[in-house]
Amino acid sequence: MRRRRGVLLLAAVLAALSAPAWSAVAGDGGPLSTRDPLQQCGTVRSGDTPLGSAEVTLYEAGDRRGGPATPLATTRSDAQGRFQLSYGRPSNPAAVLYLIADVRRGGRDGGRHGGPVRLAAVLGTPGPGPDVVINERTTVATAYAMAQFTDGADISGSRPGLRNAAAISHNLADVTTGEVARLLDAPPNGPLTSTLRTFNSLADLLAGCVDGTTCRSLLGLAQQPGKPAPEDTLQAAVDIAHAPGNHVGELFALAVTKPLYEPALSAAPDAWTLALRYDGNGHELNGPGNIAFDADGNAWVTNNYRFDADPHASVCGDDHILRFTPTGQDAPGAPYRGGGLYGAGFGITLDPKGDVWAGNFGFQGSGCALDPSRFYRSVSQFGPTGRALSPRRGWRSGDIVQPQGTVSDRDGNIWIANCGGRSVTRIPQGHPEQARSITPPADALVKPFDIAVDPAGQAWVTGNGSESVVMLSPDGTPTRSVTGGGLSKPLGIASDSLGNLWVANSGVVPLPCEDGTSAGLADAVQNAVPGAPGASVTMIRPDGTTPDQPFSNAGLVLPWGVAVDGDDTVWVANFGGQRLVRLCGARLSSCPPGSTTGQPISPPDTGYTSDGLVRNTGVQIDPSGNVWLANNWQTVPFQTNPGGHELVVFIGLAAPVRAPLIGPPQQP
Repeated sequence: MRRRRGVLLLAAVLAALSAPAWSAVAGDGGPLSTRDPLQQCGTVRSGDTPLGSAEVTLYEAGDRRGGPATPLATTRSDAQGRFQLSYGRPSNPAAVLYLIADVRRGGRDGGRHGGPVRLAAVLGTPGPGPDVVINERTTVATAYAMAQFTDGADISGSRPGLRNAAAISHNLADVTTGEVARLLDAPPNGPLTSTLRTFNSLADLLAGCVDGTTCRSLLGLAQQPGKPAPEDTLQAAVDIAHAPGNHVGELFALAVTKPLYEPALSAAPDAWTLALRYDGNGHELNGPGNIAFDADGNAWVTNNYRFDADPHASVCGDDHILRFTPTGQDAPGAPYRGGGLYGAGFGITLDPKGDVWAGNFGFQGSGCALDPSRFYRSVSQFGPTGRALSPRRGWRSGDIVQPQGTVSDRDGNIWIANCGGRSVTRIPQGHPEQARSITPPADALVKPFDIAVDPAGQAWVTGNGSESVVMLSPDGTPTRSVTGGGLSKPLGIASDSLGNLWVANSGVVPLPCEDGTSAGLADAVQNAVPGAPGASVTMIRPDGTTPDQPFSNAGLVLPWGVAVDGDDTVWVANFGGQRLVRLCGARLSSCPPGSTTGQPISPPDTGYTSDGLVRNTGVQIDPSGNVWLANNWQTVPFQTNPGGHELVVFIGLAAPVRAPLIGPPQQP
């Protein structure tokens, strides 16, 4: 009951502009008068040690990318680290407020004024609230959640990304206590993954500089390639969040010099990433396939199977579509059902009206008594509030058969890859009665799986069985078939803003459509290893040509989903290896100096690993720069019930993308 009350409260808070629990309005429902001063009290600490004489400034974050923040009040902490600020209410009731504490400490590595120590904490929106703590943990939470919005002391960005990032910071640290946040501290996180220990080690990394012993080394090791060295601990943490694979071992050696926070890592990680697992209400996610974000940054998720925690229990297809707030709770009223939804797979999209479309592949575990062919010939449509708009058997026009990739273009046309039909269904401007089937000639498209729309409105479709990508004109006419560039059992595809297409080549995955089965897929992937032949990414240029060779590295293991962020870098989900891979895209200015297109930015031998991952399919970027992955299958799947039970979110790792994603990515 306690967990349910907390989930309902946070969902309501996010629906009301993501205000944290301490935000308030006047009793009559109107805003408090700007003449009424607001108070914010708190303490600056390092571990249990108070930090006196810290200059504490309360800021209102800027409301546009790169814009300045506005200082609202400044004071100094007393000998016990305590401070009190009085400020006038900002005119914007949804403004994001945060605290910066500049600490002057003595020490042999502290510099002229005793050390470049800057700590931070994100509050949320204006209003009276409880006392807060500013320490190393709240600083790491600020640096990672706000990584894409922070420049020195200035935090700024547009809605909803900045507002959501502020709320997400509270999934890492509790600013009222300075302790680990409840979501990070408990299952499905806590002792079940290494993220909690990584978070505490990052806090220890800053503590050494606060102590005055490691500042010079920290600032040197945290420097991003081609960027100026950070000047303080906050910017150092931000730089590590941006380039988590740099100097990993050396930074770990610094972290163990001041072990204030427990539990911490006992060995260096592959990279300094923070990956949170979200499981909603704890009994709904079972085989999440793919993710799509609405304009507020809520995640809509397809779910393969009805929930059952027992892998030996035979499960049928789920008839719910899921919707999570940016902080991982069920959105109000979610999950939603109806509209013919059954066993939805990889296909989910939002159209320009905000309606959600999901392809009903008909997934179910072995032993389910239902006939999936009764369900897999439809697509379901839901309104922005989750109300089913399609009939109880779904929309069935246009010869839909085992639909997978389902995407909207900017004109509202819905494109559906019929994995079991060697065709694509196009629904003009979302009018199902006008749907028609498009079948490229001569078996050019076998087991079509995913679709991406380029800047010209052309649809590109991967053919897993034909090892091809077919291009369709905006009206659906097949115009080109691409078979070179190392295409090998291709799955996911995404367009960048320059018109290049990026294709994930699994190398071995036979999709369970037409004559394929889930058991056959399981047999094919069980022995996949890093660097296996065929595991790669192909870039298709706007004219349909490809480089002679695909991009491959040891970090890729059964590549499945692919996404492009707001800087045109490429992210790949892997169905094996428990890792996320990041590649330099065609926009070299967004990559580390000296990079070439297709070169890994993540560690080339491992990618960004996480023990919170299992077998991943969908990967998407939200407006805050978080990378979301679908834990679709267990690492060792039982075919009665093979589904994974979480979404995994890498915090602050990518350039934000405007939502909903319709066509190529755009910056917010």
